[in-house]
Amino acid sequence: MYNSADPPLLLLVAGLFIGITSCTAFVVTLKQLLKEWSKNRSTRNLANLRGTQVFFPFSGVALGICIFLASCLQVFAFSGIIAYGFSIPLTVLMAGLVWYQLTRLFNQLEERGLRGIDLDDLSLGKIIPQQNPQDN
Repeated sequence: MYNSADPPLLLLVAGLFIGITSCTAFVVTLKQLLKEWSKNRSTRNLANLRGTQVFFPFSGVALGICIFLASCLQVFAFSGIIAYGFSIPLTVLMAGLVWYQLTRLFNQLEERGLRGIDLDDLSLGKIIPQQNPQDN
């Protein structure tokens, strides 16, 4: 327990650090797996996108966000119980929705390939090289 003169700034910085480093690992892993998939279009690579290689850094991002959010609330004099009682369900809900959307995107890639997805809307056009119809 702390008093209002001593907020959990160390936890705030730690949560931010965990979130940023995990996000970096998540993006690098996702880009690498998507590039491998774009080269050979293997369903095994798509299965890896749903596996622990991607989920582990994604969980780290969620954990970092949860700690950061709860620490921010504690800086504004909310108790730890209230801060974590708010941030844990919110983080689980948001992470679940993002993971669900990613899974749907991977399913669309598997079923319809790149043509079934508008990559410009998702900003994935820079990651996955597009093939022109004239090239085929």
